[in-house]
Amino acid sequence: MTSRLRLTIELVPATSWYNNMRKVIPKAEWDNIRKSVYAEQNDRCGICGAEGRLECHELWEYDEEKHIQTLRGFIALCSLCHRVKHIGLAGIHASKGILDYDQVVDHFLKVNECSRDVFEQHKKQAFEQWRVRSQYQWEVNLGAYESLVSKSKAANSQIPTSHR
Repeated sequence: MTSRLRLTIELVPATSWYNNMRKVIPKAEWDNIRKSVYAEQNDRCGICGAEGRLECHELWEYDEEKHIQTLRGFIALCSLCHRVKHIGLAGIHASKGILDYDQVVDHFLKVNECSRDVFEQHKKQAFEQWRVRSQYQWEVNLGAYESLVSKSKAANSQIPTSHR
């Protein structure tokens, strides 16, 4: 089913929460990356095409046998597409009154031109995959972006090395 959806849920395994590029490089370097991603996508969401404020989302590939997650790139997303990607966090924020969960779900339905049943089935599959993946400690491989961390580490000895 996921192959026919334009907008999908991507839950990060619990054991990899907070392991991301933004945390291991200086803010100025992260700003350079995200701004170049936005420019590459003509300042539009890479999924729904929305204009306006964008967020930079990391694209990860998971080796289910070796438990290695590898950073493959980035995509510019509008806030609603980004909330769908991290629907678990969106649910937490909704329970605290920070965002409207129904608006996030409605965006998924609109972008994918599908029913609420399709959303619920996809969400169930995403959370099942998350539960399985969260049983393992994942090695985080920053792939082609590793050199940015190495350069930053040399410039700032406080950058943790355990994120790789």
